[in-house]
Amino acid sequence: MLLTKQHLTMARTLGVAIVATVGLSSCATYKNEFATINSRLDQLDVKVQGAAQSAESANQSAQQANQRLDQIEGRVQQLERVPGRKPRG
Repeated sequence: MLLTKQHLTMARTLGVAIVATVGLSSCATYKNEFATINSRLDQLDVKVQGAAQSAESANQSAQQANQRLDQIEGRVQQLERVPGRKPRG
């Protein structure tokens, strides 16, 4: 009977050790997966920031072009109001 209790204790200890090992190894796997996901998120963040900067630059260029058009429009309207010249000859 003493031999059976020792085997039972040894089996329980071995079972706990196996469960702990499997649990810890799965945590390591999740750490690797989280690291990979975080790396991808960082890459996406860099791309999004670059796209936002490009969009802001394009917006500024469009605003400058609109200002130039507004300046030219006044001159064009002024020229359209001037009476036409009679050709010589």
